[in-house]
Amino acid sequence: MARSHLYRFGSKMKTDNAPLISIIVPVYNAERFLPYCVESILKQSYQNLEIILVDDGSTDGSPALCDEYASRDARIVVIHQENGGISQAQNTGLNHAHGEYIAFADNDDILDRRNLEILYDALIETDSDMSKARWSHFGVSRLDEVAKQASEGVEGTGTRTVITDPLNAYQSVYCKTLRILGDKLGRHTEARYFNEANWCRLYRATLWNGIRFPVGKYAQDLMVSGELYVRMHKVVDVDATLYHWLQSPGSVTHKKRSFKFYHDNCTASIVNFNLCLEHGVTPSRSYYNLSVSVKGERSAFDYAEQANQMMHLEDSQHLKKLSSKLTLKQRMISSTKVRIRLLEKEVYAKRIKSMK
Repeated sequence: MARSHLYRFGSKMKTDNAPLISIIVPVYNAERFLPYCVESILKQSYQNLEIILVDDGSTDGSPALCDEYASRDARIVVIHQENGGISQAQNTGLNHAHGEYIAFADNDDILDRRNLEILYDALIETDSDMSKARWSHFGVSRLDEVAKQASEGVEGTGTRTVITDPLNAYQSVYCKTLRILGDKLGRHTEARYFNEANWCRLYRATLWNGIRFPVGKYAQDLMVSGELYVRMHKVVDVDATLYHWLQSPGSVTHKKRSFKFYHDNCTASIVNFNLCLEHGVTPSRSYYNLSVSVKGERSAFDYAEQANQMMHLEDSQHLKKLSSKLTLKQRMISSTKVRIRLLEKEVYAKRIKSMK
């Protein structure tokens, strides 16, 4: 188990008896981008924060940066631990969080100044378990521009849509083309879109009781998403861009993928697939994730290893067995969405992942 060292500078700051929000930021070798992220959190219009920076064994200047920020602001908690990966860092943050509400941020992204204020107000006023909002993508060349825009804060509070079937929405609404079509038909389909990321969201802390990210695995967000959505009775979506996601060539998303990456995605998809069947929900997204990951295993640079080929055979059998549990209508709908999503991914790869 990784050793953790926690440092607190001063005492937690109180602001007009507002509930405490804990925001967890896993930090790993991010000295170039970390100041943009942390500054955007420090400048939040919602001020009663516990900002947990988990230094996951960084080997650059990130640890010193974390400590410097903590020495300047009493709301910051710094935890230095041996490198254990993002799941271990997120779990450490959850284990040390004291807030009634939980938020996450990646160490190279930027939050709009009103992010937590708007998410909190929407959650409380609709009595929801989680609030979420929209995000934008940007390249490294736009760091200063995006940071300035975010510091000004969005206008208004955004249109709110309440979702009372989050697990079903998560599974059924994931194709961008169909979301656009649904919005044009007045069905607020974009509001029903959930992804696996945990940033640009605000959770009631109790949702995380007994739930932690699997350590040493890819697809850690995917693994816990289904169980979280099962626990939620109501989610509110805010139609406002409150988070800015840096597209960096060095991120996991952009690296050449190993067999383990695809296999871990298969494992998480199987868990969610079975969870949906237990709750009477058509697992369209899990069908997509599983089928794409099984195919992806064969394209992995280390697929030739015998052990990997054996695991691929097992995952293929899981896909076949689970698919047989779907009705003909469910299979047709899910298969159609797979084809649509694959076409969308080609466009996404050219337009988004090439950002500079």
